[in-house]
Amino acid sequence: MRPDIEWEWYRALLGVLREGSLSGAARALGVAQPTVGRHVAALEKALGLVLFTRSQTGLLPTDAARALRADAEAMESVAAALARTASGLRGGADDVAGTVRVSVSDVVGVEIMPSIVAGLAARHPALVVELVLSNRVQDLLQREADIAVRMTAPRQEQLVARKIGTIELGLHAAPDYLARRGTPATLAALATHTLIGYDRPSPFVRAAAQTLPGFADARFDLRTDSDVAQLALIRAGAGIGVCQAPLAARAPALVRVLPDAFTLPLETWVTMHEDLRASPRCRVVFDALVAGLADYVGTAGHGAGANVSAGAAAVPLSP
Repeated sequence: MRPDIEWEWYRALLGVLREGSLSGAARALGVAQPTVGRHVAALEKALGLVLFTRSQTGLLPTDAARALRADAEAMESVAAALARTASGLRGGADDVAGTVRVSVSDVVGVEIMPSIVAGLAARHPALVVELVLSNRVQDLLQREADIAVRMTAPRQEQLVARKIGTIELGLHAAPDYLARRGTPATLAALATHTLIGYDRPSPFVRAAAQTLPGFADARFDLRTDSDVAQLALIRAGAGIGVCQAPLAARAPALVRVLPDAFTLPLETWVTMHEDLRASPRCRVVFDALVAGLADYVGTAGHGAGANVSAGAAAVPLSP
């Protein structure tokens, strides 16, 4: 097996794995279809493996192709991280310039991040923010993202983290819904209301069920796994659903339902790889996230913004 295999060949592998065909991979990669075919064939020859078999529906990956996927995706993340690092070096070591990739949940990305990113763009025109909206925990060690907002404490020692505070989740509804259907006085009374919730249980739902028995078995009349869609349904007056309390206070304001009977604390952290804390562009974005999220959570000035490394001592980021 050749040790000097071209990265472009692995890009072709990932493209076909994701798209299921040479033509789809060519469109996704922005190259000609014959180029993708040549790269896949070259990779198969270099590795001495068959990676795809043809079928009526397209190209089917072999076990070998599936086994290579994780390592190829790690290479892809590192290549993207190299490009982001290089982009920040063109203007000088102390300039706030280049690309920073930030991973946040759907709700945080849609509801909170726009004002933070707008402020960064106004102060630092040469800064580019890549916003990844996903509830999946991005791997900071593999550099899938430079900075992540997480709702759980990081455990890896190579990460620098700052706890912002605790966001309270509760049941909320639009005022017009409660005017039509009434306000439930007990959890049992929710059975007569339209409930908005998830379609498939997530790790968060399973964790919440430990705090609130029966939460995982709740009957939802309107179901979606998109937190943003759930919020839109609540605001539209479609029913009662779970929402972040600070978010519910924003216009259009929502009404908290059964606050004493149903509450879930959600720790909020800003994290990044320790190797990036000397990067001006990453430090600026990190600090902006901390300030913006602390303002949102309502903990600014209350000591919730202490710098910590995962499982170790305080690590100052700002001069």
